[in-house]
Amino acid sequence: MHRFKVWAPLVGKLEVEAGGVRAAMQGPDEHGWWVADVEAAGPGSDYGFVIGEDEKAYPDPRSQWQPNGVHGLSRVYDQSAFGWTDAGFQAKPLASAVMYELHIGTFTQEGTLDAAIEKLDALKELGITHVELMPVNAFEGRHGWGYDGVALFAVQDSYGGPDALKRFVNAAHEKGLAVLLDVVYNHFGPSGNYTGKYGPYLTEAHQTPWGGAVNLEDTWANEVRRFFCDNALMWMGAFHIDGLRLDAVHAYVDRSAIHFLEQLAVETEALEATAGRRLVLIAESDLNDPRVVTAREAGGYGLDAQWSDDFHHALFTMLEPGQGGYYGDFGTLAHLKKALEETFVYDGIYSKYRKRVHGRPTRHLPQYRFLGFIQNHDQIGNRAVGDRLHECAGLARAKVAAALVLTGPFVPMLFQGEEWAASSPFQYFADHSDPELARLVSEGRKREFEAFGWDPSEVPDPEAKETFERSKLNWQEVTEGEHAEMLAWYRELIRVRKATPALNDAEPGHTRVTVGEEGRWLEMQRGNIRVQCNLGTQAHRFPAPAGSVILLSSGAGLEVKDEGVLVEPDGVVIIQS
Repeated sequence: MHRFKVWAPLVGKLEVEAGGVRAAMQGPDEHGWWVADVEAAGPGSDYGFVIGEDEKAYPDPRSQWQPNGVHGLSRVYDQSAFGWTDAGFQAKPLASAVMYELHIGTFTQEGTLDAAIEKLDALKELGITHVELMPVNAFEGRHGWGYDGVALFAVQDSYGGPDALKRFVNAAHEKGLAVLLDVVYNHFGPSGNYTGKYGPYLTEAHQTPWGGAVNLEDTWANEVRRFFCDNALMWMGAFHIDGLRLDAVHAYVDRSAIHFLEQLAVETEALEATAGRRLVLIAESDLNDPRVVTAREAGGYGLDAQWSDDFHHALFTMLEPGQGGYYGDFGTLAHLKKALEETFVYDGIYSKYRKRVHGRPTRHLPQYRFLGFIQNHDQIGNRAVGDRLHECAGLARAKVAAALVLTGPFVPMLFQGEEWAASSPFQYFADHSDPELARLVSEGRKREFEAFGWDPSEVPDPEAKETFERSKLNWQEVTEGEHAEMLAWYRELIRVRKATPALNDAEPGHTRVTVGEEGRWLEMQRGNIRVQCNLGTQAHRFPAPAGSVILLSSGAGLEVKDEGVLVEPDGVVIIQS
């Protein structure tokens, strides 16, 4: 026997179809829930809900298994059946983390969770502590980025389904690696989203880039919030995920007395205490609002960390000048200095791009509350051809960037293949079955980049399978030429970071940066460590106090001489004094 429950507060009649038999459901109760017990149903049974007079059976909004795609029937999944062997695993503290973002579909040629398990040893040897998976929730088609998910409780079947995710997490934990999961609570995808047939999951009172906003504050919002909180708790509880990355929280519209992020933080803390495991919540936010990562006791929302876009933008415009759009707010070494020292560049000052004052200072917060990166899925995939940093800025500058990320005051994060300067791009791809939707996505992508001066014929078609295939990593190149050289550089940087106390001190005010705008050089001091970067066209001599030792340098033959070190253009040296 299985009890089926579904939230549908405004529906007048509901039936559940399970095993070819339809049963009337009782409801709705005062909170909008319907329920029915079906004697013949159990784990493995396919089912759907028949809404009103519509004869079609629709998938469950909380379905935990969609083996036939997001338009097909749901399947009952037994969360208790998996045999876990990770008892006692504890994720390392966030302050000591080295994170690695990956996309299951392109991380290996097979594009599955089971195939990704085979690469975990490579990540452990690199020095990674936390693996962050891009969304694995079910979306339409066989491949996609995952941010257009529609069955948020189900694992994409082309990745292997729910048991495969558990096998991946279990294997990662056995190797000492924590697993974080990217979740999308700001919208549903354009195809396969049937939540609107059940209830007001969205509201037209507020608009987002994807249409109506998720209903976090309007009529019936309590159960919508419950939907997303229960989703988060399922991943961290039943799937043993060690934390979540919350996509674009700036798209949440919530004026409730208890903000949704605060509610989620409170419930995550309760699960953490119950399970006895360290759990984290990491936001993507472009609000530059420190309340996101400020403790609840101090009036914040209580999340553990957020991505630091200002650092990325400030660093990228130094490596590849002349960028448009939001990069127009950056472009000087003074911006990079402020990002390294104070986290937010826009901390209550005027933004030319936004045409308004933006942000608030974070000087009271330790900098491990922020993730630093130079590459991620957005910053590569949202370029017209998905080219990586070493291709647009050169290998030498990519090494400089890696040094600043991995010796900087933030929690460092890498993107798959970055560590060996992978030759494969990471392009935007999707697989929509509706020809009209596929056409709109393809044409929209071309128009977007044509406005930035790109020839539309050069912009890859996101709906073409070849776009997805060329984005897959080629692991065979890791031991070859410049790829092996870059991998060795990343390994050494991570080793130095982990072994050096000063590089793990994220207290505000403890990172000091000196820059030379005309010569395009930068020196970052963190305790007894100096990271000296030359992005100019001439060699630059940096100071090196008596007794200084070179820990690592991107160029050969560097030495401390006469209390100084000469760094060639596009070079970086790390010294200990």
